[in-house]
Amino acid sequence: MKMRERNGIRTLRFILLAGVWGVVGLGPGIAGAQQATAQQTASPALAAPIVAEHGPNTAEQQAKPYVILVSLDGFRYDYPRIYASPNLDALGARGASAPEGMIPAYPSITFPNHYTIVTGLYPEHHGIVANAFYDPVRKQVYSYKDEQTVTDGTWYGGTPLWVLAEQQGMRAACFFWPGSEADVQGVRPTYYMKYDTKFPNRARVEQVLAWLQSPPERRPHFITLYFSDVDSAGHAHGPDSPEVAAAVREVDDEVGRLVAGVAKLNLRVDVIVVADHGMAKVEGDWINLGEFFDTRLLEKSVESSMYPRSEAAAEKVFAALHGKSDKFKVYRNGSVPAGLHFDGNLREGDPVVVATGPYLLRVNAPPAGAADAMHLAGPPAGMHGYDTTDMPEMKAIFFAAGPDIRRGEKVAPFEDVNLYPWIARILGLDISHLQTGKVDGDLKVLQGILSEAR
Repeated sequence: MKMRERNGIRTLRFILLAGVWGVVGLGPGIAGAQQATAQQTASPALAAPIVAEHGPNTAEQQAKPYVILVSLDGFRYDYPRIYASPNLDALGARGASAPEGMIPAYPSITFPNHYTIVTGLYPEHHGIVANAFYDPVRKQVYSYKDEQTVTDGTWYGGTPLWVLAEQQGMRAACFFWPGSEADVQGVRPTYYMKYDTKFPNRARVEQVLAWLQSPPERRPHFITLYFSDVDSAGHAHGPDSPEVAAAVREVDDEVGRLVAGVAKLNLRVDVIVVADHGMAKVEGDWINLGEFFDTRLLEKSVESSMYPRSEAAAEKVFAALHGKSDKFKVYRNGSVPAGLHFDGNLREGDPVVVATGPYLLRVNAPPAGAADAMHLAGPPAGMHGYDTTDMPEMKAIFFAAGPDIRRGEKVAPFEDVNLYPWIARILGLDISHLQTGKVDGDLKVLQGILSEAR
């Protein structure tokens, strides 16, 4: 698919440095790396990063630290205790960790939480309230599977960390991250990738290390890196499965490669590894909410979200659902419990239905023969999206280590919305005058694990 770029943004064939593998000790040495690099450059499976030209790092920003923010999608907080993850354990031992987990924003799903992490806003405030949803004002559906909406910056509120960095003269790079392909406030990261699940994990790590070996004026100081293996295995096989164990080993190995590569660079780099949510074993089959009411009352429905034709229609749908099952609770938009931070945004739908356990909710079953979103023959074995108050299995991992992180720190569970001001402080970026207003996160939550120099 073609990417429409603004004037001044161009696609460059960013070839990995010829000696990268030999330098960082990840592979066959310089000669072998040159041959492998040539093969990878020619391979259509390994697309080149896209470059949005913003000029060099300013002199002031060149002196700042580097942060690599890694997401291991679906990596539940207790997986390190259940499965072997020696590299994550080592990262936490020489830095900080949250043994009882990091709390995702509601709903605990991929796009809302990844975007919360990089904006410091709850989904109700940044606007990406689900992986797919309807906007009654725009009369349009946003979907993570639709390139047109994914790359349209007008859907996204807040100021992502890469936008903040670029606006303040610091270069940024995103090796996948929800929102990073969009022109938020007219800005994309200097280097970014179009999402491709087939891009090899090891090559992702090698590209990040290559970026860190760029000349100082071109070297990104804020970098994101994303892996989906654990989430995919959890959905298909459930959290208590050998497939999840294997996926944990795979991404843990990649974290080890990344950390080993960074250790060989003479740079001030902090590595932060998080997840967007956890995973729970599903109970039962799909619950079709549309069986409780006349779906003609809805203007639109997307997954489990309902958008009524009128206020009267919303009240009828609420009355039809309220108290009808112990597997979900239903609220009118505007009356959702404050602790969910999921109230008042029209994109959330009305009424709002919240599962009380690991149950599968949707408005309607898909048409016969329609492909399942996760390519599964039946209901998924594992699912997320639930409230951590009722389901602690939704909590995610947090590990961080580097020159700016205190050693051996254990932090109590905290909301992922607080990562934004903390990472901004490490990078030396100012968030006091954001065009998009004050963030929901609070620096005080994590400030204590920063080294005294910060």
